[in-house]
Amino acid sequence: MLLSMNEGERFRLTQQERIRGEKRIETLFTHGSSFMAYPFRVVWLKGETRATTSVSLLVSIPKKRLKRAVDRNRMKRLTREAYRLHKQSLTGVMAACKGRLDVALVYVKDEPGDFVTVEKGVVRAIRELGRTIQKTDE
Repeated sequence: MLLSMNEGERFRLTQQERIRGEKRIETLFTHGSSFMAYPFRVVWLKGETRATTSVSLLVSIPKKRLKRAVDRNRMKRLTREAYRLHKQSLTGVMAACKGRLDVALVYVKDEPGDFVTVEKGVVRAIRELGRTIQKTDE
């Protein structure tokens, strides 16, 4: 089945959906809440201001965990792809809320994982974030 242009666009991970800027990243890690969704530590912060996108993502694969750059780059690609495929459930929750959500996925496993493992962790993180956001809005 072919997707129309509007339907296909929601699956993209645009530059506006990525967290950039030192101040924003520092604020996320100093004031944000966190939980584990193995193989990721999820740090999130709900902001008050409305931006162009409701959810922004940061993927961090520490050099301490994966020494080789090729492994870190592959894990970043796999993580972004898993998020891109499943982000609509989280953006749906945030559409009902006012504000924006910054999310950082920090890889904590000591060896590279496959796509299935990464996808399960990302889905678990998105599901838990959705539940938490809904609880805080009630």
